[in-house]
Amino acid sequence: MKFKSEEKQKARALQQKGASAEQITTTLQQKDAKAEQIVTTLQQKDASAEQLVTTLQQKDASVQQIVTTLQQKGAGGEIAATSQQKSGTRLKKTQIPLFEFDTPQESGISLPAPNGSKISRRTLLAGMATAVVLLVQTSAGKAFQAALPERELYDDPTKKLGPPPGKLGTRSPHEKLFKQPSDTSSRTPLQDLYGTITPSDLHFERNHAGVPAIDPEKYELLIHGMVEKPMIFKLADLKRFPSVTRTCFLECSGNFRTGKETLSPQEICGLTSQAEWTGVMLSTLLREVGVKEKASWFLAEGSDAAVMTRSIPLSKGLDDAMIVYAQNGEAVRPEQGYPARLLLPGWEGNTSVKWIRRIELSDQPFMTREETSKYTEPVNGKYRQFSFTMDARSIITFPAYPAKVEKGWIEIRGIAWSGRGKISAVEVSTDAGKSWKLADISGPVHDKAHTGFRYLWQWNGEETMIMSRALDETGYTQPTYKQLQQARGAGGGYHYNSITSWVVKRDGQVLLNPDRA
Repeated sequence: MKFKSEEKQKARALQQKGASAEQITTTLQQKDAKAEQIVTTLQQKDASAEQLVTTLQQKDASVQQIVTTLQQKGAGGEIAATSQQKSGTRLKKTQIPLFEFDTPQESGISLPAPNGSKISRRTLLAGMATAVVLLVQTSAGKAFQAALPERELYDDPTKKLGPPPGKLGTRSPHEKLFKQPSDTSSRTPLQDLYGTITPSDLHFERNHAGVPAIDPEKYELLIHGMVEKPMIFKLADLKRFPSVTRTCFLECSGNFRTGKETLSPQEICGLTSQAEWTGVMLSTLLREVGVKEKASWFLAEGSDAAVMTRSIPLSKGLDDAMIVYAQNGEAVRPEQGYPARLLLPGWEGNTSVKWIRRIELSDQPFMTREETSKYTEPVNGKYRQFSFTMDARSIITFPAYPAKVEKGWIEIRGIAWSGRGKISAVEVSTDAGKSWKLADISGPVHDKAHTGFRYLWQWNGEETMIMSRALDETGYTQPTYKQLQQARGAGGGYHYNSITSWVVKRDGQVLLNPDRA
């Protein structure tokens, strides 16, 4: 009997399991049905999306036809636009007043509001879907319709959040500003700049053994030689002295190129830049160490692998020489001498020794490599040494190669500078040097600094030659290339500051005149 009872219990358990299995099967079937419904819905949505894409493509084609028609007819017209917005079962219409095409070349369409201001695109884009219908009336009185595609509307940057504030500012990707590098230097794109301050990352470079990596915590500047009290200054020590800020240019003494028509201002004389410099006057440091009476020169030595050295007259060190640690409001960049450099305003760039580590006072020059075999220039069969000062110079940066201009009014722009002091005037010739007119000086005029100039010129479309020449406060006038050759008895070399001439062709192309550069 016990056996039969156990069999009955097993039978009932199996029946219950069978019922559970049926329930599971039913549930799965229901889930399959729901899955099929989801798939069907997605397929329907895909079909709707395909229809939407087709519609947008058709609308794009319609707008293309409008633009083509307007360009062909070249007629003034009037436009009214109706914005139909669908939100539930309601339709909202916005009437856009008339718009006039001034010239057949105009391809942009502006939609003014009744009060004269532009209608917000948010108004046009509100709702689930938006289509703007343009009613275009030509001068012949014919009207036709077309749709402005949604893709065009959503290109508006006001419809998309931009990136949040960042740690470091960047240029727009549309602005292509670069230095032109070589093995030993890189040139500033003068033709692409505005004003007279050079962005720090575009400041020209001239290195003799690359850019050294210097730890500012370990940086030291030694001043010794003919002094009462030799001293070592750390970077923090330099920053504790009263600071001075000034704006001035730097220029390599070999800043001259010519020889072909297709040279830009960057290639001709891009080894000059201007910055705002901050640091301590060298005279302040020299007072700290005490200069001996017979000292008349000092050696400036850098920390680069070339151990760049130059002999400098002490009079310059006591005048306007600086030890600078900041450039354009930030620490001097490594390419410009971080963490500190010597700055000698108005003098050839190599004397403003970068990464300066040692100053030794003496009663005579040290005759280093960079002032004997290098940085000297031939003059009438001899070699001129210690030609420190950069003479007055100017260059037209627009129009200049590779620019192309059109007949009519053109603003000639450029920069002028002099290591002897301030620029007093800039003259411009638009007839190959036959006559000269005073240009307007733009912006502040600083001592030993780039100074902007401009001249408004109406070009008649005929081929001509334009040029500029600088005059400084000492009365010096920028010479021609031939005048420099006659004075020195040789062409090329250092300190060539001749007038640069640009040929403006009839087709508007601007080329360098290498014979008059």
